[in-house]
Amino acid sequence: MGLALFVSPISIMKRIFVLVLMISMFSCSKKSVELIVHNANIYTVDNQFGKAQAFAVNDGKFVSIGSDKDILKHYRAAYTLDARGQSIYPGFIDGHCHFVGYGETMVRYADLNGCTSFDEVLERLAKHNENNSSEWLLGRGWDQNLWEVKEFPANTELNKRFPDKKVLITRIDGHAVLVSDNVLNIIGLHGKPKGLLIDNDADKAKAVVPPLDNEQRIKALKTSQRDCFAHGLTGVTDAGLDIRSIALIDSLQQQGILKMKVNAMINPDDETMDYFMKFGVIEKERLTVRSVKIYADGALGSRGARLLEPYSDEPENQGLIVEDEAFYDHVCEKAYDAGYQVCCHAIGDGGVHMILNEYAKFLKGPNDLRWRIEHSQVVDPHDFAFYKKYNIIPSIQATHCTSDMPWAEDRLGSERVKNAYAYRTLLDQNGWLINGTDFPIEHVSPIKTFYSSVARKHLTDNKLSREEALKSMTIWAAKGYFAEDRKGSIEVGKEADFVILSDDIMTIEDEKIPEVKVVNTFINGEMVY
Repeated sequence: MGLALFVSPISIMKRIFVLVLMISMFSCSKKSVELIVHNANIYTVDNQFGKAQAFAVNDGKFVSIGSDKDILKHYRAAYTLDARGQSIYPGFIDGHCHFVGYGETMVRYADLNGCTSFDEVLERLAKHNENNSSEWLLGRGWDQNLWEVKEFPANTELNKRFPDKKVLITRIDGHAVLVSDNVLNIIGLHGKPKGLLIDNDADKAKAVVPPLDNEQRIKALKTSQRDCFAHGLTGVTDAGLDIRSIALIDSLQQQGILKMKVNAMINPDDETMDYFMKFGVIEKERLTVRSVKIYADGALGSRGARLLEPYSDEPENQGLIVEDEAFYDHVCEKAYDAGYQVCCHAIGDGGVHMILNEYAKFLKGPNDLRWRIEHSQVVDPHDFAFYKKYNIIPSIQATHCTSDMPWAEDRLGSERVKNAYAYRTLLDQNGWLINGTDFPIEHVSPIKTFYSSVARKHLTDNKLSREEALKSMTIWAAKGYFAEDRKGSIEVGKEADFVILSDDIMTIEDEKIPEVKVVNTFINGEMVY
């Protein structure tokens, strides 16, 4: 019996060898990837709006999504991230913003946001001027609706305090500027009272401001990218760029300096349209060019938005249409022939009505061209159906609603305001819409966009659900420029853009949403914040 129980040292060594071999073979059966993220609360935003615990990333794309057990069993990674139960979402995409303009504003403009009086505007300009050797003194962000006397300012104090400077300060909406007399003289508008210019005249003044040099432009883009990453943005749609700006973005992306993904709407001048449209649709890994940006009207805050009936607080004014019919026909025809989207800024119900009819000339019926109306802030009740009839996509900015709440009813009156910021009604037309911030007009944070979409308390009850809001700044924002097959959700084969947040915006109380912080931002599986 004793001999039967004896196991030789050689037999033991064989068993150990077999065990080691089996472990080695099991280990080798795991696929090698660049990144594994596990122990997470993942919202995939796929067609089923599914949930997961983990995923694997390789070559910048999602290769597997599932449970912790499955991912860790089948994959090994050079870098494994334990998310510690935190919530993960597809990388946020801003569906309408001014990425280039934001950077420029940060680099050389005085920040006038939140000023509660014109005196405070002057104080901030004076402080900015202390460190500014340029002949131009620039500022952006003032809003007379925040002042005790809600009237447009005059340029008297600008002329008095800064006599040796060319002063131009832009209203928060970008559609009105206050300039000093010497700027009026440069553009031949010295007869304009008080130095206030709206829309087309404002554009004339902004056009004479010297452009940034190349070094400053690169600094501006890097600044904009830094702030976007810090707020969880992995993609942006820049609403209106020239050839030079797009070329610089492309160059910096090719060098790996600019990692932000940019959908660039081109300016509607013939030089820019002819340059890009000869190439057709441009779709690179981080740059898309397939749309042209035009303007129907101005902004509601500066009473430049075109209304079908006069402003309730300025009965002699209906706002303006910024171009003639021939211009819109020309741009739409060129875009249609080149396979480009037309994306038109339209805020007032008169502006929306005009551009819906303009689009109808070319779209004629059901289509998948995804022509867009940017903002769609005030829509006549009879016009909502035309979004569906011609498959026109509304591109909204939910924070405009909450920002405009204190004064929108003054502009529109109690009845007309019911059809303003009508996001639910707009969504119902095609079953999807695009959301963005319009930064630097609003804050760059998509979390604020989410909050404004789901938690608005008045100005009609046209808010979005949390699922709809998340889709509007991820998969639907990507769909807004035909990129839904590559980004916007956490699915196998898609680019590994995702964001980790400090709390779950899908379940926490409304009032806690603005407190949520971005923990990490990833683009193509690379941590960029």
